[in-house]
Amino acid sequence: MDEAFLKSLLAGVREGKTTINKAIETLKHLPFENIQAASVDHHRHLRQGVPEVVFAKDKTPEETSHIARAMLERSGRCLVTRASKAHHAELISIPGAKVEYSDERAGTIAVSNGGKRAAPKGNILILTAGTSDIPVAGEAAVTARFLGSRVTTAFDVGVAGIHRLFDKREMISGSRVIIVVAGMEGALPSVVGGLTDRPVIAVPTSTGYGTSLGGLTALFAMLNSCVPGIAVMNIDNGFGAACLAHKINVGRTTT
Repeated sequence: MDEAFLKSLLAGVREGKTTINKAIETLKHLPFENIQAASVDHHRHLRQGVPEVVFAKDKTPEETSHIARAMLERSGRCLVTRASKAHHAELISIPGAKVEYSDERAGTIAVSNGGKRAAPKGNILILTAGTSDIPVAGEAAVTARFLGSRVTTAFDVGVAGIHRLFDKREMISGSRVIIVVAGMEGALPSVVGGLTDRPVIAVPTSTGYGTSLGGLTALFAMLNSCVPGIAVMNIDNGFGAACLAHKINVGRTTT
């Protein structure tokens, strides 16, 4: 349940299209709904601008589907991250659900009831240093699009072939926010940050050989960047990067 839904509900009451009792029944599930092993936070989008998202890892397909059904019933949309093929198979069995599965590597699934969506806003550019970083970038891309941002991507433009990045200068200058996903030594965010005044969100990945230490080397490099103002996410956290990028991209307006 987001702000637009709540405004529509209240307008329906004012115009006599929705009864007071029906509106009360809808609002009963704010701020959360207890369902079996979960407490679904329907109120989160109103508070934070980002709805609750289902982290499917270590959840059974049945648990994931049960939560998704509750969210679909109240808001018409749901995002599932770190999902497997088994989770996907369970979600597509939900009657009337439209399911968009990024791919198994990114493991991100957007579920909706097929309702009309607003046009995407702004422009988030997602860059990866290598092809092996694409799964994390895919999680970021699906998440940002789900939230309502326009997303463009450019993959495999790392520092080992820096001319590939320079070829994307027009994309960089045309973006509003940039997410840079890199493993190995994690150098790409610093290079990008030195080329633009756009906000840069760096995401270290666990890609690399032994002393990459599962992404710690890239994380430390990004945290110690000499370029001021780079935000750094946790290792492999494309979802978190997308949430921050979306908030910067669309801003906050009051009416």
